[in-house]
Amino acid sequence: MCKNISVTRRLSTIVLVSCAALHGQTPRYEVKRAAKPIVVDGKIDAGEWAAAGKVEFGFPWDFQTGAKQKTTARLLWDDEFLYVSYDCDDTDITAQFTQRDDPTYRDDAVEIFINPVPSQIAVYYGLEMNVRAVLYDYFAVNARHFLKRFQFDGVQLATDIRGTLNMNGDKDNGWSLEVAIPWRNFEERASRPTPGVVWTANLNRWDGTEPNRRLSMWTNPQEPKPWPHKPERFGELVFVK
Repeated sequence: MCKNISVTRRLSTIVLVSCAALHGQTPRYEVKRAAKPIVVDGKIDAGEWAAAGKVEFGFPWDFQTGAKQKTTARLLWDDEFLYVSYDCDDTDITAQFTQRDDPTYRDDAVEIFINPVPSQIAVYYGLEMNVRAVLYDYFAVNARHFLKRFQFDGVQLATDIRGTLNMNGDKDNGWSLEVAIPWRNFEERASRPTPGVVWTANLNRWDGTEPNRRLSMWTNPQEPKPWPHKPERFGELVFVK
């Protein structure tokens, strides 16, 4: 049984995704077409994202001492972009890094790792984005070498903060992030997706400050220590109409 998940017919897709991620299976997500282009302002408008299924992140490492704060992600696509949104509960929002390709994963941050050619797991793309809407992007090789000289072109990125950034002592509510990733960034390895095409990906969140820090994610990498770079464990993104 998956804990803390309410099982209903309406939520069956979400439940299956969450259970698969926590119990060893790689999950599968249907990326539906956006009804119209998403306005990337960091605010997750219910109308814009109405078609998108939800993914709730799991917590693979119980020995981490950071708070288990909820993260929900959604994905959509159209002819120009892959859209991703994250909604993050957060009672203490922190981020220090402000420049492109800074190590944003040390802040309150979310990530997406994307492999457009699932048969070739040695290489994939990474985007790591903090609550300040700062992007660290790279081309990953063998899940150990991250070539940040690679730069995504035309990425639209914005956040919305429900609280005060870097203010200890008060209680924040959370933050959200939207990103639009142009397909042209993948064209050296793959054509733009069409309905039925399958890519693989993982979605992650780094939360809290040391020593109370926690990594949560869509699909469990089955690593003994917190480490999200396990491309053979990425979940499937199935593009549908």
